[in-house]
This record gives sequence, structure tokens and C-alpha cells, in this order.
Amino acid sequence: MSVESLFNDVLAGEHGPLPSELTATSVFWAHHGTRLKGGATTYLNQYVLLRLGGSFGACAFEAGEIDPAVCREASGSPLDSLLREGPLPLRIAALDAYLAETRPHREAAEAGDAEPVTLPAGPPEVRARARDAAIAGLLDIPDGAKVALIGVVNPLIEAIRERGGVPLPCDFNLRATQWGDAVTDDMEEVLGAAEAVVATGMTMSNGSFDTILARCRERGAPLVVYAQTGSAVARAFLGDGVAAVSAEPFPFSQFSAEPTALYRYRAALQKGGS
Repeated sequence: MSVESLFNDVLAGEHGPLPSELTATSVFWAHHGTRLKGGATTYLNQYVLLRLGGSFGACAFEAGEIDPAVCREASGSPLDSLLREGPLPLRIAALDAYLAETRPHREAAEAGDAEPVTLPAGPPEVRARARDAAIAGLLDIPDGAKVALIGVVNPLIEAIRERGGVPLPCDFNLRATQWGDAVTDDMEEVLGAAEAVVATGMTMSNGSFDTILARCRERGAPLVVYAQTGSAVARAFLGDGVAAVSAEPFPFSQFSAEPTALYRYRAALQKGGS
């Protein structure tokens, strides 16, 4: 399965109701910057978000890729048109909303297919460390294992090291970690050397997710996806190239100082999975 084949399956009604019968209630756009205490990196993030019924779909994108006018143009549209047309980040947000609505993360947790993790109340640094420790906790690696990190967040580098891993950082926008580690922009370089891979959900919006998935399948390397972008989309690949997912549906941890939940999925725990 690929991301595009998942779009086709959803449009055909293979995962629930036909999207042509559903409407995107609202589409909105968020742009924010964050610099964690003690760090020198300012993270700049843009998201397009879509509400469908009781669920939200989300997708991060590169600056300039989507204009805020998308909110006016897409709100109230039939869901199938948003799945088929428009910029890829909007299509991913629509797909994420559909899959989250047909099977909310909280219901997956109630069924025992996901482990809810409550991030503590507090400042961004506390919440970021808790989130990234939860992500790194999905890694099942021996000490000294090389872990490709595609989409660099400094607290996650630290969390991987605390698990005994050796991070191989890769990012299109960052050249060095907080500790001075070189960050490559060559994804193939880290995929070829890694014994495990941790990738952000944003790889879905920049088109690299299928490549990462294929390389991990070929090499038998476990792939962990940490997903604000496409948290329900990443879940659809569990057991099919994805070993585990840290799914963080909107509203994200950085937008709140109160306790919020993320959901950890492991392929081995899925009913009927292996």
C-alpha cells in the first residue's frame, strides 16, 4: 500500500462511508514559531487543518506551499473533492480527518489497540520532553543502534540517546542540532545506514513517506512515525512497513499548557496484525 492507493481505497468506500456523502465543515490554517528555553533553534511550522464531524485532520507544510485563502475556498466542500484535488497537504488533512472520524483514536484506545499517554501540564520544554520520550519509547533497539531521525526536533535527539540509540539526523531546514551534530539533507544517506528509522508525519506532505516506507520494507528496518501530521493516516500503515506510531491529534501539545493525550500504536498489538 502507498499513500496514493490509500486515497483511492477511501474514495471507493473501502474504509467507511463514501466521502462524496460527507462535507468538510471547516478548513483553517495555523502558522506559529517556537524556541524552547535553552535552545538556539526557532521552529517555524505551518499547518492546514480540516474538521469533519467530531474529528480534525492535520498536515504541516513548507512555507508558501498553501495560502490562507484555502480556508475560504475549501470550507464546506464535499470531502471527495478535497481528497482528489488541490495541494497535497490539503488532501492529506482531508484523508486524516476521514480516517480519524471513522475510527477516533480514543475509541482505538478503549478497544486496547492504542496506548493513551497523557502529556503533563506545564511549559513547552516540559511537554516537549514528555512527548519525545513517549515517541522514543516506541523504539525497540539495542545499545548503540543507529537511528535515522527524519525531521529533527532537539528533544527527540536527546530522547533517542537516552534509549541508547545513535541518532542520524536528517532535515531539509536544519543544519545542526542543539549539540552541534551535523544534520544532513540527504535522506538516502541516513536510510542506508540506519538500523531503525523515526520519521515525522510531515514526510507525507512533502512526498517522501512512500520512499521511506519502501526502504524500511526492503531492509527490514523498523519505522516509527511521530505524527501530528496525518496521525490517522500513519496508523493505516501499521504492520505494512510501519512498526509503531505516536499519534497526536489536534489540538497539539504546543498549543496548550494543560494535560493532553497522544496515542501510541504498535503493529504487534493490532488485532489480526503480526
